[in-house]
Amino acid sequence: MADNRYYHPVVETLARADLDALVDERIRATVRYAAEHSPFYRRWFARHDIRPEAIREHEDLRDLPIISGATIRRYQPPQAEEFCFKSVPWEAVFTVNETSGTSGVPKAFFLTWEDWERYAGKYARLFVSQGFLSGDRMVVCASYGMNVGANTMTLAARDLGVTVIPEGKCTFPVRVMAQYRPTAVIGSVFKLLRLARRMEAEGISPQEVGVKRLVVGGESFAPESRRYLEEVWGCPVYNNYGSTEGTMCGECIRQAGLHVPEDLVHFDLYDPRLNRFVQDGETGRLVYTTLLEPGKRAGTLLINYDTEDTCRVVSRERCGCGRTHMRIDNPRREAETFPVAGVPLNRVDVEAAVFAPGNMAVLNGEYEVFIYGGDEAGETVLRVSMESLDPAGADPGKVEETFLSTLFRLVPALATAYEDGSLRIVCNVTPPGGLELHRVPGRPKRIVDRR
Repeated sequence: MADNRYYHPVVETLARADLDALVDERIRATVRYAAEHSPFYRRWFARHDIRPEAIREHEDLRDLPIISGATIRRYQPPQAEEFCFKSVPWEAVFTVNETSGTSGVPKAFFLTWEDWERYAGKYARLFVSQGFLSGDRMVVCASYGMNVGANTMTLAARDLGVTVIPEGKCTFPVRVMAQYRPTAVIGSVFKLLRLARRMEAEGISPQEVGVKRLVVGGESFAPESRRYLEEVWGCPVYNNYGSTEGTMCGECIRQAGLHVPEDLVHFDLYDPRLNRFVQDGETGRLVYTTLLEPGKRAGTLLINYDTEDTCRVVSRERCGCGRTHMRIDNPRREAETFPVAGVPLNRVDVEAAVFAPGNMAVLNGEYEVFIYGGDEAGETVLRVSMESLDPAGADPGKVEETFLSTLFRLVPALATAYEDGSLRIVCNVTPPGGLELHRVPGRPKRIVDRR
């Protein structure tokens, strides 16, 4: 890397016209590869009377059907006799990986070594854009297992000369922070907040151990929680978005949207009813297509795959960091959106209200929400519990007032339902460890619908 601002400078700074031409070339290569090597897509093209050679540019993808996670599950054991999305022979499969299965049966993905190199290249670009340099030391608080994230980031670090401290979980002894003085930590918002609290309890200031940046991945988060995390640690927090499917995107030092590596990842957005693709600036569901270079192969590839995440395109103009690849908002999971009094409510909206600056003087950020049917017909009850390090010193009424005013500002339609009585919101302040989610094994759910 002659220019340490970029990992792949020629590609990352391509002019828009040249980038679009490259995308079209790779769409043709991907579709051709799918027709020749993927059992699923051979049948899919025939069933929908699609001529692969007629798909010439990215706009042509919008005329094709959309598949989903349910499609993948339907075409793998036990529902099918074979893994129909596997597009290389077994001897070419380097690893078999699965999604977490939090929304159903895990989806199987087959990765060649070429896939791993592409995945690592995506993360290497993100890390360079976030200021990582040779000699940095990063703690990885992500699972080293069937998911690809931790291993992919570790491979990316190898290519950058970055030292990895592969903890896997964020419950490691805090002496690690004092002894090895990592310059970066990768984890979720709540893992990083809990780590900071454990450090403070042992007399170690998070702001004085040399951490230059935090990288949050694996979940969407509110701007308010980012600001609070940056305040606690005294350094920037960068957002990465990725999946086993290969959708790796991330913020650069400008924090002005997540850069999409458009030469490897293609996104379209469509409206929730699947009727039309939406324009830049509109919120829609992310539809993902793998992009292959001509002559390359993939163990599993996807065309027009519904990620079940929503976001919007922020810009296709050159970023202040010099990169020309488009930027998107922080994607939100559709599975974390719930109908409340006829209004869609996402976990991130609740999180923003919890982390409102007026609350964080007395709260620690931990929260949970339960949705119930009310006593009256058509009534919905939202029970919100928030932890405080000092419940006796907190004013529950003031916490509730701040929470409600922030929530209603973000989701105005909820204010109408609250005022007409079709929505009741009950706020509680609990001591540390007082939430139900602390007693449930596995990844905690912040919002649980109990209707």
